[in-house]
Amino acid sequence: MPDDQRGNHTQLNAIIEDSAGLEGRDLMANVIRNNPGRVAVLSSFGAESAVLLHMASEIDPNIPVLFLDTEKLFPETLAYRARLTREFGLTNVRDIRPDPEDIQRVDPEGKLNSFDKDLCCHFRKTVPMNKALKDFDVVISGRKRFHGATRSQLQFISEQDGKIKVEPLAGFSALDLQHYVQQHALPSHPLRLQGYRSIGCMPCTVAGGSDDDPRAGRWAGTDKTECGIHFAVNGKVIRTETRQAAGV
Repeated sequence: MPDDQRGNHTQLNAIIEDSAGLEGRDLMANVIRNNPGRVAVLSSFGAESAVLLHMASEIDPNIPVLFLDTEKLFPETLAYRARLTREFGLTNVRDIRPDPEDIQRVDPEGKLNSFDKDLCCHFRKTVPMNKALKDFDVVISGRKRFHGATRSQLQFISEQDGKIKVEPLAGFSALDLQHYVQQHALPSHPLRLQGYRSIGCMPCTVAGGSDDDPRAGRWAGTDKTECGIHFAVNGKVIRTETRQAAGV
C-alpha cells in the first residue's frame, strides 16, 4: 500500500475511534478540533445548507468553507450565500469556480448541460473542487441518508477519493432539520418558498421534491442523481476518452 494511502487509513481509523457515537455538531466539533488546519467544509448554500453552516460558525467561524460557483447558479443562491456568510459571521468562505480556459475550450456557448450533463458537471464542479481540496485531508459535507439513492447508506465517517469524508448530518431526518432551523431561527433559501426542495444549477434544477425524495427536482427526467463532487460521476467514472477529448 502506498504511503499516502496508508496515512489516510491511519487517520481514518483514528477519527472513527475518537468520534465513536458522535453526530451532528458534536461530531463536527471533534473532527475540527483534532485535525487543525486540515479540515474544509463543503457547502452549496442550497435549500438545507443553513444547518451545517450554522453549526460550523459556532465551532469555528474561520473554518474554510468551499462554495462551488459553477457560473450556472440561481441568483437567489448567490444572494443566500452572501446573507448566510454575513449573518453567521463566517470569515473564510472561498468561491471555487471552473477555469475560464476550460469554459472556452469545453463549453464556449454555455450549452453543454443540454447534451452531456456528466461532462458539464465534471469540468464545472469536480475538476475545480479537486484542485481546491489539495490542501485538505478531511472534508465535511451536509449529505443525509433520507435523500435516498446513493446517499441512503451514508456513513458518518468514510474514505472516498483519497479524502476522509465526514457527514455530521447523515442521520438527520427532514423533521430534525426543521426543528433545528426553527430553534435557531435560520433564514431559508429564497427558492424554498417557490417549491424547490433541492437547489443546484439553473439549467438542471426544477421545483419539486418531498420529505421522502427532496432531490426529485435535480436532473429531472434523467437517471442522474449525483454531480460527481462526492462520488465518481453518478456512481461511475466518465469515460477516459470523453475527458481527454474535452481536455479536462
